Amino acid sequence: MVFCVEVPVHGKKFAKETMLPSVLEDDDAETETEKLQLGEQIVSGTEVDVRGPKDRCSSPDGNMLDGGEREVEEDEEKEEEENEEELGGEEYVISDEDYDTDLELGDKEEAYDPTGQTCYMEACETLQVVPASYFLQHMQNSEMCLMHRGLGPQGTKALAVPLVTNTSILRLNLRDNWMEGMGGAAIAEMLKENCYITEVDLSDNNLGDYGARAIAGMLKENITLVSLNLSGNHFTDRSAEYFGPALITNTKLQHLDLSHNALGERAGQNLGDSLSENTGLRSLSLAWNCIRGRGAVMLANGLGGNIFLRTVDLSFNGFGKEGAIALGEALKENSVLEELNVSNNRIPPEGAIRLAMGLKVNKTIKSLNICKNPIQNVGCYGILKSIQGNPDSAMEALDFSDITLNRDFEDLYTAVKEIFPALTVNHGDKFGTFRKAKA
Repeated sequence: MVFCVEVPVHGKKFAKETMLPSVLEDDDAETETEKLQLGEQIVSGTEVDVRGPKDRCSSPDGNMLDGGEREVEEDEEKEEEENEEELGGEEYVISDEDYDTDLELGDKEEAYDPTGQTCYMEACETLQVVPASYFLQHMQNSEMCLMHRGLGPQGTKALAVPLVTNTSILRLNLRDNWMEGMGGAAIAEMLKENCYITEVDLSDNNLGDYGARAIAGMLKENITLVSLNLSGNHFTDRSAEYFGPALITNTKLQHLDLSHNALGERAGQNLGDSLSENTGLRSLSLAWNCIRGRGAVMLANGLGGNIFLRTVDLSFNGFGKEGAIALGEALKENSVLEELNVSNNRIPPEGAIRLAMGLKVNKTIKSLNICKNPIQNVGCYGILKSIQGNPDSAMEALDFSDITLNRDFEDLYTAVKEIFPALTVNHGDKFGTFRKAKA
């Protein structure tokens, strides 16, 4: 009697014959050819009785014994039948999938690299870029300055790999590396994981709207970044749509620079809505953009509702008369803003006078820069007159550069200095330029 049991060998099932020892030891009963056949049967799994008649003998009680031990074989048959009944009559096959195995570790574990140099070199090799030697030499410094290095998208990706786990760098300056959207996305993903870096400068990197989307997504998750410079990255109104919700969600970012981009009217509306709900920013720069018209009004309204911003730079936009009027109304409501820059905004004299009405009741603003606007002497005079009429004014500095002032303003300034001796005025021409010669 021959038994076939399937066992797994390296994921494959083979049949293995289990024979009684007496059969395997009877050399006279098998020829060399029969031994070869037996080896083939073991591999193929074919169940064949290879014993001849002389292998079978009778017991005194008439029972046929196979190999001398028929009773043992019957016991094994019974045991097998019982096992089959327990398994529901189905053949039980053991496979590798029936076991839960732990991950197989190599013979030698890689040593932990706290500096990140190893993974940086591997990343550079994978991305086929030249490693930045300065980065390798200063990875343990608290400040990393890599301006104007020409990293590009691939170099930035390689750089982001070790920065994920770096615990030394607190301030990261990657200005002017032309990393583009893909590089910006790599830095954004890194900042989602890194919880040590607090200041980042990504200015002049051509991030575009793609990079803006990645950075905005990062701001929704990052809880350690305090200062972010995104100046000069060709952001458009689409970028503002991404940054709007991020500024509402993020409460840790305190300083944001979005200057020198292409943010327009719709951007002003989106950012205005966000600023009214933002609770983290302390300073914001939107200088050198294209915010005007309805966008300027909405942005000013947002500033009126914000109770955390201390410094706002809106220079080199197009606020005009409407924007200046809205800013005047915002200054009536805002009780925390200390510095406001609205230079080069095409504000006319009427706009300056309406802006001054907000200064007449504001108690916190300390510095106003309204230079290089066509507000003329009358606009400057109206602003200074409003400060004179506000005994609670905190004004310390007025900037009227490139605006010619006459004697009337000089006389008023002299009177105001008696009330606010700390007040300084920067003007475009000496007082008395138009003063008549004395007799």
